[in-house]
Amino acid sequence: MRFPPAFLDEIRDRVPISSVIGQRVSWDRKKTNASRGDYWACCPFHGEKSPSFHCEDKKGRYHCFGCSVTGDHFKFLTELDGMSFPEAVEKIAEMAGVPMPVRDAAEERREKERASLTDVMEMATVFFQERLQGPEGAKARAYLRDRGLTPATQQSFRLGYATDSRNALKEYLAAKGVPKADIEACGLVRHGDDIPVSYDWFRDRIMFPIPDSRGRIIAFGGRALAPDALAKYMNSPETELFHKGNVLYNFARARKAVAKGGTVIAVEGYMDVIALAQAGFENVVAPLGTALTENQLELLWRMAGEPVLCFDGDQAGLKAAWRAADLALPAIQPGRSARFALLPEGKDPDDLVKMDGPDAFRAVLVEARPLADLLWMRETAGGVFDTPERRAELEKTLRELAGRIRDESLRYHYQQEMRERVLSFFGSQRGARQGHQGGRQDGRPGERGRGSAPGGAFGRGAAAGGRAAITESLGRSALVKRAGEGMSVREATIIVALINHPALIDENFAHVEFLDLANSDLRRLHAAILDAMAHDAGDDRDAVIATVERAGCGAIWERAVALIKRARQWPALETAGLDDARDAFNQALHLQRSARTLHRELKQAQAALDADPSDENFRHLVEIQAQFNDVQATEALIEGFGVSSGRAGRV
Repeated sequence: MRFPPAFLDEIRDRVPISSVIGQRVSWDRKKTNASRGDYWACCPFHGEKSPSFHCEDKKGRYHCFGCSVTGDHFKFLTELDGMSFPEAVEKIAEMAGVPMPVRDAAEERREKERASLTDVMEMATVFFQERLQGPEGAKARAYLRDRGLTPATQQSFRLGYATDSRNALKEYLAAKGVPKADIEACGLVRHGDDIPVSYDWFRDRIMFPIPDSRGRIIAFGGRALAPDALAKYMNSPETELFHKGNVLYNFARARKAVAKGGTVIAVEGYMDVIALAQAGFENVVAPLGTALTENQLELLWRMAGEPVLCFDGDQAGLKAAWRAADLALPAIQPGRSARFALLPEGKDPDDLVKMDGPDAFRAVLVEARPLADLLWMRETAGGVFDTPERRAELEKTLRELAGRIRDESLRYHYQQEMRERVLSFFGSQRGARQGHQGGRQDGRPGERGRGSAPGGAFGRGAAAGGRAAITESLGRSALVKRAGEGMSVREATIIVALINHPALIDENFAHVEFLDLANSDLRRLHAAILDAMAHDAGDDRDAVIATVERAGCGAIWERAVALIKRARQWPALETAGLDDARDAFNQALHLQRSARTLHRELKQAQAALDADPSDENFRHLVEIQAQFNDVQATEALIEGFGVSSGRAGRV
């Protein structure tokens, strides 16, 4: 019986090869790394005392460095156990929980037809390649040259050109003896009852051959050269060979690259894949002009447990990231998730590597966030949780999101993670309430045990009568940090946003001029900003930075920017849009003014309580702390994961 290649691929992908081989060998504990799917044993094919037999789940292959045997699931069973190939397939299918295909003469005939159709697609690929290099391809070659693609890259991806003719490809294939039915079955011409004479599907377009998982051409993508074309990009229609939602562009090449180490990166378009490959990133794939599908996500997980999904740095890119997160969430498992990266606003990967080089793209990948971070950011960004109802709604949303995860163990950990984030987010409010109610004493943020005296919810800074003046949550907050303890994220956000976006200085000069900053280094940067304005720097960021450098504050500036990057406060950085920077600055400024006032009042209240531990002084301290509770809920949007801007910057 002939088994469809897709069926064999499916059962191989569903069953780790270590599960097959592990039934016949004992893994060496010292050399094996099961978490990475990397296993070692003494070879079952020849006698040995030290393990030289290796198998790797990611590749689905085994190899003995002693006797040189190598193979996959089926070969292991046929060569070691003497099974026939159909018997080996049946065993693997049983382990995979996949029913064996019923022998179908019609299906076998279609399989042969598909094989002949791939021959036709190969002929079409050669035709397009030849036209690109011919006289009629001059305009297309100029376009590719302007896009920065070298001849070697064009050849590697087998790029071509479809001439502006209604029948050039059709006549070429007919002259080669290809039947009309096969040309139509490949989706190379438009045909039908309402079309008297079929004509070429692609005309006057750069052609991108689309290979399947085995490298065979099964479809094409075409990029229009005419500016008034109805569709800038166009794919082949669905055919016996090609189902758009089941294919990733560059899958076969990327899988080979991933096998050498690393993960797979998914971007949005053909040109992004090709430009990144030319820049040295071979492990990149792309969906075919549509949102990522479940089947495409499964293909990514076949290559790597944690693919990086990289989206363009605009609002559409952010929405695409949200959709991908929702798609992935139900199917994630231990060892199977995704990370998310957004490019600087207005740039795609092609632009980034051409303008800023490969290191700029590597930096984007390094900053990719896990799925849990992305979900948290989406639900908190721009939100104001100043009422019990709004806080309860956030908790409910996060609980429902975690509940969508099918894997029971991972669902539990996500629920716990989101619960802890919420507790930290609203920790001070809950801490005050739960402390007086005999709350938990497990040390989680916002859940302090009840003390032995009134006011026992306050855990440090003991005053008379066992009462403590400041909660642990408050003590950790930037609101009460002393000036010598380093920069706060909030103050750094204000200064970095002003320098990167000088328009904010003029808009808020009355507040900027009299900024009250705790950190002495940031006060020096503040003085340099005012000096730049005095010398008419205007909206010129470079002029402001030049003034900062002349003032000897360059190292301070770099340290402040590094802090902002670590805290992921992207709206304050140069790459953010002005509206996003304005939102982040206004919120940080509001918190700063509230915090500095509270800081002074807290110190005065603490001193008063130390001098006279009366109930009146204690109530006064509690009132100030209640104001702090309101500020801290908002501050969590600035410090930590929440960002109050409409777009949370790079993800």
